[in-house]
Amino acid sequence: MTVNDVLITHILFHPTGAIFEQNAIRDDEVFQLAISDLSLNDDILQSERITHSIKLIEPNNPFQAVQEACELMNQGILALVSSTGCAAANALQSLTDAMHIPHLFIQRNGDGTPRAECQLNPSPDGERYTLAARPPVRLNDVMITLVSELRWQKFIVFYDSEYDVRGLRGFLDQASRMGLDVSLQQVDRNVTKVFSTLFSTMRMEELNHYRDTLRRAILLLSPRTAQVFIHQAVETNLASKDSHWVYANEEVSDTEIMELVHSALGRMTVIRQIFPLWRDTNIRCIRNNHRISSLLCDPQEGYLQSLEVSSLYLYDSVLMLANAFYRKLEDRKWHSMASLNCMRKSTKPWNGGWSMLDTIQKGRISGLTGLMDFRSNGANSHVQFEILGTSYSETFGKDVKRLATWDSDRGLNGSLRENRAEHGMQGITLKVVTLLEEPFVMVAENILGQPKRYKGFSIDVLDALAKILGFKYEMYQVADGKYGSPQANGSWNGMIGELIGKRADVAISAITITPERENVVDFSKRYLDYSVGILMTKTEERLNIFSLLAPFDLAVWACIAAAIPVVGVMVFLLRRVQSVRTQNPPGPHQPAPVTTSFQSAIWIVYGAFVQQGGESFMSSMALRIAMGSWWLFTLIVCSSYTANLAAYLTVSRMDNAVRTFQDLSKQTELSYGTVRDSAVFEYFRVKGTNPLEQDSTFAELWRTINKNQGQDNSVTSPAEGIRKVKRDPYAFLWDMAVLEYAALTDDDCTLVVTGNSMSSKGYGLALQHGSPYRDLFSQKILDLQEKGDLDILKQKWWPRKGRCDLDKHAEPQPEGRALRLHSFAGVFCILAAGLLLACLVAALESWWNGPRCQRAQPKEDKEVNLEQVHQRLSGLMEDDLAHTQLPGQSLEISALDMGSMRPQQSSQEAMRDFPPGGLSVTSFLQEGPGVGRVPGRSLPLPLSSSTLPPSMRCKHRAPNGGLFRQSPVKTPMPISYQAVPGGPIPEAIDPSHGTSI
Repeated sequence: MTVNDVLITHILFHPTGAIFEQNAIRDDEVFQLAISDLSLNDDILQSERITHSIKLIEPNNPFQAVQEACELMNQGILALVSSTGCAAANALQSLTDAMHIPHLFIQRNGDGTPRAECQLNPSPDGERYTLAARPPVRLNDVMITLVSELRWQKFIVFYDSEYDVRGLRGFLDQASRMGLDVSLQQVDRNVTKVFSTLFSTMRMEELNHYRDTLRRAILLLSPRTAQVFIHQAVETNLASKDSHWVYANEEVSDTEIMELVHSALGRMTVIRQIFPLWRDTNIRCIRNNHRISSLLCDPQEGYLQSLEVSSLYLYDSVLMLANAFYRKLEDRKWHSMASLNCMRKSTKPWNGGWSMLDTIQKGRISGLTGLMDFRSNGANSHVQFEILGTSYSETFGKDVKRLATWDSDRGLNGSLRENRAEHGMQGITLKVVTLLEEPFVMVAENILGQPKRYKGFSIDVLDALAKILGFKYEMYQVADGKYGSPQANGSWNGMIGELIGKRADVAISAITITPERENVVDFSKRYLDYSVGILMTKTEERLNIFSLLAPFDLAVWACIAAAIPVVGVMVFLLRRVQSVRTQNPPGPHQPAPVTTSFQSAIWIVYGAFVQQGGESFMSSMALRIAMGSWWLFTLIVCSSYTANLAAYLTVSRMDNAVRTFQDLSKQTELSYGTVRDSAVFEYFRVKGTNPLEQDSTFAELWRTINKNQGQDNSVTSPAEGIRKVKRDPYAFLWDMAVLEYAALTDDDCTLVVTGNSMSSKGYGLALQHGSPYRDLFSQKILDLQEKGDLDILKQKWWPRKGRCDLDKHAEPQPEGRALRLHSFAGVFCILAAGLLLACLVAALESWWNGPRCQRAQPKEDKEVNLEQVHQRLSGLMEDDLAHTQLPGQSLEISALDMGSMRPQQSSQEAMRDFPPGGLSVTSFLQEGPGVGRVPGRSLPLPLSSSTLPPSMRCKHRAPNGGLFRQSPVKTPMPISYQAVPGGPIPEAIDPSHGTSI
């Protein structure tokens, strides 16, 4: 078995049958497009595939429909999808009820005539397997609501000859109970003949009465028939400028509406069915993570406009079946499918049909038509209509706008009454609902007993409009403290709910204009731009006085520190080897060998590392190679350090604080959130759950914001969010304008605002749907913007130089900034440490080389025999001191010490291993008669101060100054001597004389 065979065995196929009418060419395309989308996406069916078999029948041919359905059942199907007329639907219902095959039926009306609800046959055993995917006709409910809102008492209904007048039964019953005078008249395809018959059969009085009846009319015609009818009425002078006609049809395009409006003479109102269209292009083609083909969800493709309403419900029916198939497999309640022969009486129905039907009925999907489910008596009840219209004006018939909406859950939303407010609003008092939000709306200082007064930016805008238009207003606060968001039952809370419930005329605060809100209320032009910002506390600047060590890691610094003594030892050893080779005394033209101690080698290596040079001692090739390698090493290290330091200082100038949403999503130190059930909360939900979003930033933001259903990180009000920022490590996501005001007026100036200030949204005044004041407000707001009045008001509430300066914490300028002292303090610390260490070492050296071994000196000079001195010095030359070099420092020797020296051999032999510098014996005897220099020779003594006995290393001075010394000031005068046999030296006997060596 191959790999492909294994994969095929794990794929489960779901056979599905479909029956369409031959003239519905789009139904076939849409059905196959839906199956193709399911195959390309694994969001609903992972390892399953839907196989389909399509049968085409003649329009509304019930016999052919049953025959094709039997053929499909013989092949084996799990469900049947059909898009036909009422006659074929009744026949298919009887067959599917008998065979227990789930049947999703979409009523189709291909000739453009308004749809009348199909009256399906009741099931004999009560088990109805046919589900109406297209909602029942609700035009009657919309028309009776519209008539009541317009307060019509008398009107006429024109219906198409193809229209099933039985569909008006419910409408007429309700109109009769309301006491309305309703007339009915059928319109043939030949509309011209209708009007010619009127003029030929009616007298002038009857025509005038008929003309008065035509002032209020409802047209249940196809778009083409309605256009011809309106044109003929205008041409025959039966329509007047004060007439008001209502055209009702579920399927009418924008082009057809404009043609009707331009043909009409008076006021025109149009009722049509609408479907949710997402304005955000990123999520427009996504329904419950299912990717829909752009042909069906993007209006710019042009394909969507060519589809009938039945085709849209057909696509959603396929999604509903796929959802049911997946849940059946997930619940492990799958029943095998067997072929059914509906022509045999002995054929038993499918035993898994009821289980499959129950699974479909319990499902719910969101598709092209919105929500779809069959929980209401086996029919999809979700439907929405919009009411468009024109008004009395010089531009009548040309300005078409949405007046209201109607849906099956909430009914009418908006006002249809004719309110003309074209120039002013003098004498009008508006009911205004608001919500406290600094600095838009705040409570002013109120006087006891007086109505509550408000102040703020939005209040200033409202006062400016009231001054221009001449209206007055009464303001109250919304009870639940919310701006407005849709609830699970379809209603709205907050200020939007107040407008929908007609408890307020205007809502004003920091309310943003969103597509969802515009579907239920009207908005004026924006008076302030809107964007989402991030409020945080200012990040404390971290002090690191040793930031100059940051370019290298600690391990690199340790290796560099270890390399200096290692190379120093290497240089010391190489110098030692060089010294051994040059032990012989240098010739007269040969340079004296230079010896290097270990300390000197370390000092030279360190000097080369810091690029300060050193002594030139590289006389051998080995030392040159060693030091050349070290110099190359130091060059690379210093160059790398310089480059890394420059890069580090450049990067460190940019604060590591959060500045964008990307930065916020990547950090883990701050928690963040927003106000629950707000426009910002919904914004992050939509962006974070959009599978087409390439950047994972918003997905991560939404996970944190919605943690534990928003209970952990999100708050209930903006004021709570601002307090939480001051109290905890928290970032608050909210309107940029509100956050900037909070940062400007903060007592401690510890708040900072970041985020993107560019946005396509704004703040506006919310009004009731269809409010006559919307255009006036929008026009005056534009005038205020053009005059600069709004900029003045904005500067009043958002001064750039307020109590706190927002510009001070703006992003760094491109030219950068200077290094601060705390960043460079490490260098000064190193310098200070070096200076302190130098002072400490100097003190230790002074202590070590000081007079540590002084002893008591005799009060008078001792007499010494020079012969004994000579013998003692000659003996010392032959001792182990011969290998020690005598330094050039001053050496003072007491004459008493000289007296204890042993006589040795000739001193000249002992000086062969020492340099010429030596010790001379000089006498500073008092000159007098008989006193002179003793003949003899100089005594060079190669002695080292470190090898002398303690008594010779220390200075011993007699009270009269007599001592032995080598003076650095006077040139020593050598004296010769001869041995005097027996007896002391005469000059030495006199205690007034001293001898110096």
